[in-house]
Amino acid sequence: RKLYKETVILYWKGRTMRELIFAEMSPEWIASYEGGIFTEFMEQRSPGHTVLDNKIYSRGMLDFIQDIRKLLEDLDYLNDPRAYSKQEELKAMSICAQAIICFAERHAQAALELAQVEQDPQRRKELERIAQICSYVPAHAPRDFWEALQYYWFIHLGVTIELNPWDAFNPGKLDQHLYPFYRKGLLEGTLTEDIAEELLHCFWIKFNNQPAPPKVGVTAAESGTYTDFAQINVGGLREDGSDAVNPLTYLILDVIEEMRLLQPSSSIQVSKKNPNRFIKRAARIIRTGFGQPSVFNADLIVQELIRQGKSIQDARQGGSSGCVEVGAFGKENYNLTGYFNLPKVLELTLNNGLDPHSGLQLGPRSGEAADFSSFEELFAAFEAQLNYFIDLKVRGNNLIERLYAAYMPVPFLSLLIDDCILRGKDYHDGGARYNTTYIQGVGLGTITDSLSAIKHHVFDEQNLSLSELMEALKKDFAGKESLRQRLLNRTPRYGNDDDNADNLMRAVFESYFNAIDGRSNTKGGTYHINLLPTTVHVYFGSVTGATPDGRKAKQPLSEGVSPVQGADRRGPTAVLKSVAKMDHARTGGTLLNQKFTPSLLQDDTGLDSLVSLVRTYFALDGHHIQFNVVDAATLRKAQENPSEYRDLIVRVAGYSDYFCDLSEVLQNEIIARTEHQEF
Repeated sequence: RKLYKETVILYWKGRTMRELIFAEMSPEWIASYEGGIFTEFMEQRSPGHTVLDNKIYSRGMLDFIQDIRKLLEDLDYLNDPRAYSKQEELKAMSICAQAIICFAERHAQAALELAQVEQDPQRRKELERIAQICSYVPAHAPRDFWEALQYYWFIHLGVTIELNPWDAFNPGKLDQHLYPFYRKGLLEGTLTEDIAEELLHCFWIKFNNQPAPPKVGVTAAESGTYTDFAQINVGGLREDGSDAVNPLTYLILDVIEEMRLLQPSSSIQVSKKNPNRFIKRAARIIRTGFGQPSVFNADLIVQELIRQGKSIQDARQGGSSGCVEVGAFGKENYNLTGYFNLPKVLELTLNNGLDPHSGLQLGPRSGEAADFSSFEELFAAFEAQLNYFIDLKVRGNNLIERLYAAYMPVPFLSLLIDDCILRGKDYHDGGARYNTTYIQGVGLGTITDSLSAIKHHVFDEQNLSLSELMEALKKDFAGKESLRQRLLNRTPRYGNDDDNADNLMRAVFESYFNAIDGRSNTKGGTYHINLLPTTVHVYFGSVTGATPDGRKAKQPLSEGVSPVQGADRRGPTAVLKSVAKMDHARTGGTLLNQKFTPSLLQDDTGLDSLVSLVRTYFALDGHHIQFNVVDAATLRKAQENPSEYRDLIVRVAGYSDYFCDLSEVLQNEIIARTEHQEF
């Protein structure tokens, strides 16, 4: 530690990626970042969110090295201007492939040394088997279930070691990848269900023992957890479009329930081709109350990926990672660049581009609030501000992409993603078959209800002027509690299947989509949107003043595509109908949280109702839904006596965490979410 503090840290001063990024950003970008209009994922961590397909289960590293050797031999230095850069990238990939083989062989040697001094015959036999496995994979393709798991884990370590901190790397469709090995082992008698289950238990523990590196500042605020966001998909579709649920799927669900760990996070991918039995098995885990597995619409994910330009086969083999983000597994570089604060843009609109929080003129002058003679004029000003800040964000992102391509190549990861080897091009430099850049919108419920309050009270009912509203917002509703209650309770609210509010949600969605979708990135791909918060809705709320929906200054914004906490008053089906009015197929992921009391799911009737709820939402083309099954009274008791509730796990956003490890503000936000007691 002394050496690290006095030598290593000092060496990197002035050389870190974060310092390189901020040195290249414009003053306007930095002011907007510091003002809480957007965040930047890549300032403290790598791009992340890449998921493997099944290639490592049929090919060893020696096979990859052979492919590289052939491509190096065929380079055309006379006619190909990129021949030298291809050569250097391919040589780097080959070095990395050889390195991971060496890494495994060192584990094999260590296991043999332990076996030689081990007194327990059973443990000695295990160590000898471990040595055999590590001597064989990842140099060669795995031959059995244990080798397949060990092969993946070496790959996982290779990716995270190469570019720490990586985020959300995972094996993807684990039940599909491992099932051929599982079935073969059972048929041959070389594997039993109990042994397979124990190996999966060990696999889960390895994930849980690998936290994300520490974060500071805005990065810690936007993602206040040390889970690594590795999400394992089960179920869904095969490449040919058929039902992918198999016996190993159910065994993995057993493991998820038995282990009850924060990570890896787990999800079920639900297609109309999957049986209800599959969803109900997952529902039995959900009702235990630790927020896993989350539930995704596999059929809609295929629609999303095809719309983005993927082939149908690649789309079917894709899925979700991190929180809710979609990609073509093993074939895509899909980067989340940061969060975007939609309610903050409305605040700037109402203040003619001035940020009341900092006193800085962050946005263009789009008009004084008192001068707007119609809701349409106000909304046009909001769109002008939105487009300005999106332009700012995209310009910054494009520079950051080039910095990563120049300074942070990832030749090991490039080995694993089609078509980096074939193109002789790094993953960070456009080598992948598909290259997507996402910007995540936050606070959809808050901005919808705020616009609804303005439209309803100022322009439709005319029982309030914009000047009066602005004065109340400036004072954080001090002395104006009756007005605040009117805004809270006499306004059409998103989440209640009320078109007066929901149509405004759709208008915001369209504006955000049009500002971003289809823009070119620097890697030959395009920008798209998704809507999720992790914990940034708490941070964004802390830099956003009082809003027209009655929310007081500095309070959390709404999370994901969920309604404002407590605003949905007509039950969960009304929420789903409101949220489904958004065109989820034009996103790369949306996050919907629901909270149920435990009594609602205590018997088969409740579980069957949950299955029907999921089926209904997905029939309406919803993307994702996840559940907290806990009552607010229990959460309040945990706040008061944390030592008695150390094992209480809740769903936060796209991940679960120990309730007592969360900040008080985030705990209160989860408590405030509407608690449904009936379907």
